[in-house]
Amino acid sequence: MDLFFIADILGIIAFAISGFLTGVRHRLDLLGLTIVASLTALGGGIIRDMILGRTPFAFNEYYPAVTVLITISVALSFRLYRRTEIERKWVFVFSDTVGLVAFSITGALLAIGAGLNFFGVIILSFLTAVGGGITRDILINQVPAILTKDFYGSIALIVALTLVLLDALGIMNDLTILSLAVLTVALRLIAYKNNWHLPRLD
Repeated sequence: MDLFFIADILGIIAFAISGFLTGVRHRLDLLGLTIVASLTALGGGIIRDMILGRTPFAFNEYYPAVTVLITISVALSFRLYRRTEIERKWVFVFSDTVGLVAFSITGALLAIGAGLNFFGVIILSFLTAVGGGITRDILINQVPAILTKDFYGSIALIVALTLVLLDALGIMNDLTILSLAVLTVALRLIAYKNNWHLPRLD
């Protein structure tokens, strides 16, 4: 539970930042920034909980919304919206990657804990990771990043598949999960820097 809590907090913070920066790029006002950051950070978890047939966690606990508001306040205090485009781009990529991996992990852990089968774990992990980003992109009227970014959705699938394997082998613990998180964050950043991509149909 402690690891789940840490991953959830990291995911909320990271996706709140990426949502905030997306709002900045589209010149939204303060209310718009707050809405976009909140949907990005909490949307995937809400979709996850609805699939599991329970009241969304963000509606029962205060810390998800409080974490989003604190993150926005810190971003405003450090004038993150005034960084150069290059700086903002890398902050966005890193925060989006951390959020992606963290929420992939929380989604998979909950699915495994709920006794879902292999397919269920994969789908729930994937939707938890990308649901908020899809909601964000639809709201600002752009093609969801999951459909255009290389090695984005693939990272969520890798995380889910690895956790299923670790659980089946009986070696899923804090150390293996943390190692998986570090490796997949690094993989996503390396893939972005080197412009790796999956095969495309021409």
